[in-house]
Amino acid sequence: MNTVVSLPTLDELRRYVHAALCERDSLDPAQSPLRESLILSGGQPCGLLLEVRGPRLTRNSAIWAGQENRILFYDTSGARVGEVRLCEAPDPAGLLRSRDAA
Repeated sequence: MNTVVSLPTLDELRRYVHAALCERDSLDPAQSPLRESLILSGGQPCGLLLEVRGPRLTRNSAIWAGQENRILFYDTSGARVGEVRLCEAPDPAGLLRSRDAA
Protein backbone atom coordinates (compact mmCIF):
# COMPACT_ATOMS: atom_id res chain seq x y z
CA MET A 1 0.00 0.00 0.00
CA ASN A 2 2.70 2.52 -0.92
CA THR A 3 0.54 4.76 -3.09
CA VAL A 4 0.06 8.45 -3.88
CA VAL A 5 -3.52 9.73 -3.90
CA SER A 6 -5.38 13.03 -3.95
CA LEU A 7 -7.82 13.52 -1.06
CA PRO A 8 -8.48 17.27 -0.93
CA THR A 9 -11.38 17.19 1.56
CA LEU A 10 -11.88 15.66 4.98
CA ASP A 11 -14.89 13.71 3.71
CA GLU A 12 -12.84 12.15 0.90
CA LEU A 13 -10.05 11.30 3.33
CA ARG A 14 -12.51 9.67 5.75
CA ARG A 15 -14.18 7.64 2.97
CA TYR A 16 -10.83 6.45 1.61
CA VAL A 17 -9.51 5.41 5.03
CA HIS A 18 -12.78 3.72 6.02
CA ALA A 19 -12.79 1.64 2.83
CA ALA A 20 -9.11 0.71 3.22
CA LEU A 21 -9.46 -0.30 6.88
CA CYS A 22 -12.55 -2.42 6.20
CA GLU A 23 -11.03 -4.07 3.12
CA ARG A 24 -8.04 -5.34 5.09
CA ASP A 25 -10.15 -7.83 7.10
CA SER A 26 -13.16 -8.05 4.77
CA LEU A 27 -15.33 -6.01 7.13
CA ASP A 28 -18.68 -4.62 6.01
CA PRO A 29 -18.37 -0.81 6.15
CA ALA A 30 -22.06 -0.53 7.09
CA GLN A 31 -21.42 -2.74 10.13
CA SER A 32 -18.04 -1.23 11.04
CA PRO A 33 -18.38 2.51 11.59
CA LEU A 34 -15.34 4.74 11.37
CA ARG A 35 -14.28 6.30 14.67
CA GLU A 36 -11.93 9.24 14.85
CA SER A 37 -9.94 11.19 17.39
CA LEU A 38 -8.26 14.52 16.85
CA ILE A 39 -4.47 14.62 17.24
CA LEU A 40 -3.04 17.85 18.63
CA SER A 41 0.51 19.16 18.71
CA GLY A 42 1.16 22.26 20.76
CA GLY A 43 -2.59 22.74 21.10
CA GLN A 44 -3.07 22.84 17.32
CA PRO A 45 -4.68 20.09 15.21
CA CYS A 46 -2.15 18.12 13.20
CA GLY A 47 -4.00 14.97 12.19
CA LEU A 48 -6.52 12.26 12.98
CA LEU A 49 -6.50 8.80 14.48
CA LEU A 50 -9.10 6.78 12.56
CA GLU A 51 -10.18 3.23 13.39
CA VAL A 52 -12.73 0.55 12.68
CA ARG A 53 -13.63 -2.25 15.04
CA GLY A 54 -14.87 -5.59 13.89
CA PRO A 55 -15.68 -9.00 15.31
CA ARG A 56 -13.21 -10.97 17.41
CA LEU A 57 -11.65 -7.77 18.79
CA THR A 58 -10.48 -6.69 15.33
CA ARG A 59 -9.28 -3.08 15.46
CA ASN A 60 -7.60 -1.63 12.39
CA SER A 61 -6.40 1.95 12.52
CA ALA A 62 -4.83 4.70 10.50
CA ILE A 63 -3.11 7.93 11.40
CA TRP A 64 -3.42 10.89 9.09
CA ALA A 65 -0.29 12.97 9.67
CA GLY A 66 -1.57 16.22 8.21
CA GLN A 67 1.70 18.14 8.18
CA GLU A 68 3.49 15.21 6.51
CA ASN A 69 0.74 14.61 3.93
CA ARG A 70 0.59 10.88 4.59
CA ILE A 71 -1.65 8.21 6.07
CA LEU A 72 -0.12 5.33 8.04
CA PHE A 73 -2.13 2.11 8.34
CA TYR A 74 -1.89 -0.35 11.26
CA ASP A 75 -3.37 -3.79 11.85
CA THR A 76 -4.94 -5.15 15.03
CA SER A 77 -1.54 -6.03 16.53
CA GLY A 78 -0.28 -2.47 15.98
CA ALA A 79 2.10 -3.40 13.16
CA ARG A 80 2.33 -0.90 10.32
CA VAL A 81 0.86 -2.46 7.21
CA GLY A 82 0.93 0.40 4.75
CA GLU A 83 1.47 4.02 3.93
CA VAL A 84 -0.23 6.37 1.49
CA ARG A 85 1.26 9.68 0.44
CA LEU A 86 -1.13 12.52 -0.33
CA CYS A 87 -0.44 14.83 -3.27
CA GLU A 88 -3.44 16.91 -2.21
CA ALA A 89 -4.85 16.91 1.33
CA PRO A 90 -7.11 18.90 3.63
CA ASP A 91 -5.68 21.59 5.87
CA PRO A 92 -5.30 20.18 9.42
CA ALA A 93 -6.44 23.57 10.79
CA GLY A 94 -9.84 22.79 9.28
CA LEU A 95 -10.26 19.96 11.76
CA LEU A 96 -11.29 22.37 14.52
CA ARG A 97 -13.75 24.15 12.23
CA SER A 98 -15.40 20.89 11.15
CA ARG A 99 -15.52 19.68 14.74
CA ASP A 100 -17.08 22.94 15.98
CA ALA A 101 -19.70 22.78 13.23
CA ALA A 102 -20.78 19.26 14.26
